[in-house]
Amino acid sequence: MGLTLLFFLWGVVSLAIVAGALTLFVLYFFRDPDREADVPEKGVVTPADGRVLGVWNLETVENPLGTKAVKVSVFMSLFDVHVNRIPARGTIAEISYRPGAFFAANLDKASEKNEQNVVTLETQDGRRIVFVQIAGLIARRIACWVREGDQVKGGQRFGLIRFGSRVDVFLPEGSRVEVQPRQRVKAGTTILGYLP
Repeated sequence: MGLTLLFFLWGVVSLAIVAGALTLFVLYFFRDPDREADVPEKGVVTPADGRVLGVWNLETVENPLGTKAVKVSVFMSLFDVHVNRIPARGTIAEISYRPGAFFAANLDKASEKNEQNVVTLETQDGRRIVFVQIAGLIARRIACWVREGDQVKGGQRFGLIRFGSRVDVFLPEGSRVEVQPRQRVKAGTTILGYLP
């Protein structure tokens, strides 16, 4: 904003326009709308805005839950809200950060190779949900605002990934998934599925 004003005062209109456009984009990108989360019993809301990349049934060795699970991946483009939200009520059991590469977040290998932050949530009835913030090609910074032991509720803000990224969610085997590949979803409001 300051640079835009300085360029304008110096009479460098072209640079003032470019700086102004960048300022507006950054303000747009970091928007954080208020949302009412009404998470039903055993319901799980999506932790990210964006488009569902896919839904997979996984074997024990393929996921951080350590048991058979269902994986749902949501891709956030540059134009989606990038504030992430807690998928269900419970306690943060574990947080694990892993540095890595920066492949495009819509590629399958991003789940394995990219920088990521793994958050494990234990629900009130003892079930575990794992959600993974994954940096993308441009995103180079993952922010996580919760800590191990925190009591959280569905729809609560918990973090942010900057400039195009992905969130993978792992639900226990037997969970009923309500979203479909390519569906648009909204963090904290779209029901991702129901725990068994």
